[in-house]
Amino acid sequence: QVQLVESGGGFVQAGGSLTLSCTASGSIFSINNMGWHRQPPGKQRELVAQITSGDNTNYADSVKGRFTISRDNAKNTVYLQMNSLKPEDTAVYYCHAEISPGSYAPGWYDYWGQGTQVTVSS
Repeated sequence: QVQLVESGGGFVQAGGSLTLSCTASGSIFSINNMGWHRQPPGKQRELVAQITSGDNTNYADSVKGRFTISRDNAKNTVYLQMNSLKPEDTAVYYCHAEISPGSYAPGWYDYWGQGTQVTVSS
């Protein structure tokens, strides 16, 4: 019954900016790593950015220096600030979280958002 709900996608011209948000809700005991992945048309899903529970981050080389991932643990929310967008950033963006539902089910489970479209025009 855990859900990740994304928002913030849309259309933007090259060089513009967008900020994506993803909020987890439901039966949540704790959240470990969170991140963003994207799937361009006709291509495989790829990692964009990841942030740990201790705010350690890593980025794909293609977005490093342009995108910033952050999280608000009190809100169970992860953000992706995207600057200097390029047409090749066009994709469906999915948030991801490792969530423990409680002691009755030890360990982490992978949850995914519904996806939000980001389209960057030339």
